[in-house]
Amino acid sequence: MAEPHDLTALEQAAAIAGGELSSVELVEHHLRRVDALGDTVGAFVTVTPERARAAARAADAAPVAQRGPLHGVPTALKDLTLTAGVRTTFGSAAFADFVPPVDADVVRFMAAAGLVSLGKTTTSELGCSLYSEGLVAPPARNPWDLAYTAGGSSGGAAAAVAAGLVPVAQGSDGGGSLRIPASLCGLVGYKPSRGLVSGGPLGFGAFGLPTNGPIGRTVADVAALLDVLAQPVPGEPYLPPAAPAGGHLAAARAAAPGRLRIGRFTAPMLADTPVHPDCVAAVDRAAALLTAAGHEVVEVDPPLGPRAWPLFETVWYVLALAPVPPERERELLPLTRYLRARGAAVGAATLMATLGELQNQVRLGARRTAGCDLLLCPTLAAPQAPVGWFAEGDPAGDFDRQRRFSPYCAIFNLTGEPSVSLPVGRTAAGLPVGALLTGRYGEDARLLAVAAQVEHASDGWDQHPAIWRAVGSANVNTSGVGRPMS
Repeated sequence: MAEPHDLTALEQAAAIAGGELSSVELVEHHLRRVDALGDTVGAFVTVTPERARAAARAADAAPVAQRGPLHGVPTALKDLTLTAGVRTTFGSAAFADFVPPVDADVVRFMAAAGLVSLGKTTTSELGCSLYSEGLVAPPARNPWDLAYTAGGSSGGAAAAVAAGLVPVAQGSDGGGSLRIPASLCGLVGYKPSRGLVSGGPLGFGAFGLPTNGPIGRTVADVAALLDVLAQPVPGEPYLPPAAPAGGHLAAARAAAPGRLRIGRFTAPMLADTPVHPDCVAAVDRAAALLTAAGHEVVEVDPPLGPRAWPLFETVWYVLALAPVPPERERELLPLTRYLRARGAAVGAATLMATLGELQNQVRLGARRTAGCDLLLCPTLAAPQAPVGWFAEGDPAGDFDRQRRFSPYCAIFNLTGEPSVSLPVGRTAAGLPVGALLTGRYGEDARLLAVAAQVEHASDGWDQHPAIWRAVGSANVNTSGVGRPMS
């Protein structure tokens, strides 16, 4: 018998539409799981049960004609995302009591689509690192093995989805922050094309690196949430690409992108570092699945190399300079203080020259891979990392370990191209390993269609860790709803 959390996000919405379940029942079921497992996996900074119950009641009362594909489904919001009336700490003790007066655009869109947020998920401090181990919540742990990190900066979102606390979640990605946790936790993490999803209402666009995006267990769920998030908003710094006919979910469901030329490489781009055989094996499997789906997979050189690292590093230092009350700077973590000190030393002329040279590098990389429709590479250079491993020693060593662990993802934040981590690999111990597929700018629908092909060719990858069965459904009967757990 399937439990409600066994169902995908789209199946949960279908169960609501068909009358088998209500949004209230789903929310209560998932809140029980959050209560039992949330701190164990470090998924949430703040849980909002009463707000969630009220939103679920409103979802159940909404006219059928106003319901979209994810109506009534439980979800969660990253703690970097402004949420009016809800404590939003940005992963930092310096903001432990901050309550925003406004919603981020994506929060408004999700509420309007009938999604029900259960709370704010754990993130790294100010989104500065690829692991989520701060002072305002327990560390985000990988539900597949609690000794390992769930990654960052959307680590809590990944932990929540992989542990079955919510079926799909909102996150953001400025240098791999959705794709890294997805690879570690066996999920689909999607970074949209630059400008497709609003970063408003506050901020300047952060040089085009970060974007909001979805994380989930299946390509279709991720595509459905992307359709909710990808709404044009006046005044955004980057124009959105044209919307696909029928939406991203339709493209994922059709899974018919035509025959494509896919460039494969495994050489790391931001560091000269060894790549673990399990990460190469995940790329090999993805390449085999793509070939079986009819695509041509060819070896190519990476679009960029380690020469880009000092440039990216400089921009990352500057992005760490988010406004912090001066009297609370001392509450920041050592890594954050280190990054901010380096950023404060970057002059305007240096920053402008760095941004110009980065764009030159992006142009050269685009010309180098112009003959390819998609690129395929590892998501990470190593399959997993223990909790606490990055922060050992001094902050400079911490930052360098992060670069060597993740030398691929951030390049596609520089280019603005859509990029997705797919859970195609496993270590000998059965832990997830992702492979990264990246499309041309604005071709999100095509990338999702190919990702869905890989999912189908692999016979699906919606698999779950042992912790998945740790909490039952109490009085909710789901007999005949959805499909059995894989």
